[in-house]
Amino acid sequence: MSKARNGARRLAVQALYEWQMTGTHEKDIKIRFLEDKSDKKIDKEYFQELISGVINKAVELDETITPFLKRPLNEIDRVEHAILRLSTYELVHRRDIPYRVVINEGVELAKTFGGEQGHKFINGILDKLANSLRSGEARTVRK
Repeated sequence: MSKARNGARRLAVQALYEWQMTGTHEKDIKIRFLEDKSDKKIDKEYFQELISGVINKAVELDETITPFLKRPLNEIDRVEHAILRLSTYELVHRRDIPYRVVINEGVELAKTFGGEQGHKFINGILDKLANSLRSGEARTVRK
């Protein structure tokens, strides 16, 4: 697991949260969040991919997540929603990243930014998503 990618995910969750709350334009979000991070070890290209991918595919990602929820999507905590969108983007569009890494990163993001028990919720949803979206990979790993 790359620390630069981890940094990109952490920054992306914060940026996506802001986007969800304010509707700020994608370009402005990228500029604002990257301008203060010039000295940090962040995979800036990956951060930009995550922001563009999640924002441009938000409806698709939400439609993918919704069947695995026990309550309406609009009742999900906004931070957890951002984490679910980001992680679902990686599960669907970044097959080069093992599903276990995606789940682990999502859980760690929830521990850092989410509510007290948010990481358990994120873990449960991402596990179900991974089994659905990457069933072949999950079967191979679990043998």
